[in-house]
Amino acid sequence: MSEAAPAPAATPKLKLLFKVLLLIGFLLVLNYGGSLVVEQINFQLWPEHEHLIITALWFSIGVYIIWMAMPFVPGIELGLALMVMLGLKGVLLVYLCTLLSLSLSFAIGRLIPLKAFARFMGWLHLRKSRELVLQLEPLNPEQKLDFLLKTAPSKIIPFLFKHRYLMIALMLNLPGNALIGGGGGIGLIAGMCRMFPFPKYVLLISFAITPLPLLFLAGKSPW
Repeated sequence: MSEAAPAPAATPKLKLLFKVLLLIGFLLVLNYGGSLVVEQINFQLWPEHEHLIITALWFSIGVYIIWMAMPFVPGIELGLALMVMLGLKGVLLVYLCTLLSLSLSFAIGRLIPLKAFARFMGWLHLRKSRELVLQLEPLNPEQKLDFLLKTAPSKIIPFLFKHRYLMIALMLNLPGNALIGGGGGIGLIAGMCRMFPFPKYVLLISFAITPLPLLFLAGKSPW
């Protein structure tokens, strides 16, 4: 009987491990699905019939908008494929689609109640994060910023909050940012925290997403 005592304590750890593995598996499926779609679209970019080219183009545009709006999905690969296929027109098209995608993810974040996000944190057994989100939920943007500045455990965090617009611009252009949520995840969190007015956010990303198209036009794409 004494040997069976630790079993109840081990159960929550097993549940947490299962949830983490489930989340990681879901993200891997999203990334694999994105790569698979890019491969299929690249294969369809040069069909024998003209109407298939148009169909593949519109399909790829729709997939790119959805993929870029989703967290942890590297949709930029598809954007680069479109720019390569369409040239100068593709650069403008990808820029506008990226602007639409990041605005869409922000709008979706605005629709997600912080209490729902707190429940998700609790589901992952992140109790401190859950309590922090619940404390922030009833506050307005100014109160949230004051609260975070006062309770931040590090001197770096207040600096990040004070320069949060700059931080978003840097994260959007960070290579491999899919690991921290990608453009869709960044836009989702920005909308959910309700500390960014939508007009200012749109103005911000309209400038923040210009480096890649400019580098592509200059023939110096980092990818």
